[in-house]
Amino acid sequence: MKPYVVGIDIGGTNTVFGIVDARGNVIASSSIKTGKFADVNDYVADLKAALTSLLEAHDAVDKIAGIGVGAPNGNYFSGCIENPPNLPWKGKIPFAHLLHEAFGVPVALTNDANAAAIGEMTYGVARGMKDFIMITLGTGVGSGIVVNGQLVYGHDGFAGELGHVIVKPSNGRMCGCGRSGCLEAYCSATGVARTAREFLEIRTDASRLRDIPVEEITSKDVYDAAVLGDKLAKEIFQYTGEIMGRAFANFVAFSSPEAIILFGGLARSGELLMKPIKEAMDRNMLNVFKGKTKLLLSELKESDAAVLGASALGWEARQIPAPPSSQSIVLEA
Repeated sequence: MKPYVVGIDIGGTNTVFGIVDARGNVIASSSIKTGKFADVNDYVADLKAALTSLLEAHDAVDKIAGIGVGAPNGNYFSGCIENPPNLPWKGKIPFAHLLHEAFGVPVALTNDANAAAIGEMTYGVARGMKDFIMITLGTGVGSGIVVNGQLVYGHDGFAGELGHVIVKPSNGRMCGCGRSGCLEAYCSATGVARTAREFLEIRTDASRLRDIPVEEITSKDVYDAAVLGDKLAKEIFQYTGEIMGRAFANFVAFSSPEAIILFGGLARSGELLMKPIKEAMDRNMLNVFKGKTKLLLSELKESDAAVLGASALGWEARQIPAPPSSQSIVLEA
């Protein structure tokens, strides 16, 4: 048996990939930018060049058993990425097939947050848990729902899009999915930056954030200001955490998880975010569930959870059949 698999995590900003052995050790990893390619074929070509270089550097070109991919709107059943809200490609992309054509090994694909959940369940804080929800806080808000030890895929492969539950039904922000008021529009890293711009526009109080061009403000800027005691920045985290906590209370009512696990850059904000989340969860929790669900932070490095989770799919990957000739790849910038 070939000793390695490749795990690929496609994010809205970066694509991280790694060579992983049978014990779950990441032998080597690297990354490319995701968003600079309007044509998915150009992206696959760039990914092939970068991954081949990594494989050659570690004498692993002919030692790969399979490739596992975590991607926004990745469908485990079809191997396609379908209308991803935070990627530059639209339509139904037969991504697993494209990668198989590029590398000649079996490829399996799932939602990026599902891949992170698999990684956390295998190597992280969810070891031994059979019921938990993984929430990924990055460019968007992703989720992986595990019930009785198995990921919930639903009948079509797309179950668990908790980042797109509507939390502001009236006058909500436009979301990348095309609807308005989604959790992602408020509680992702980009959502925090949007909140900062809104607060700065409607308020007049002093803030360190006013020293930054308003369109350049990031969630990291908000965090840095909050750590230094900036009142407005701390209120942005309070606002974000309250929205998230209410949503989490609703998620608990759905599957009664042992834990909700937060993963991603925004999750590293510590008590600035965790405190308002916990308070809002407690206030809004159905009595029968009070005190039963833990709120935890991922134990894995930011890149490792999704890469390891995706790589686990690689061991069982099968060749995805080519799409019918009538199926076109719709690409829009």
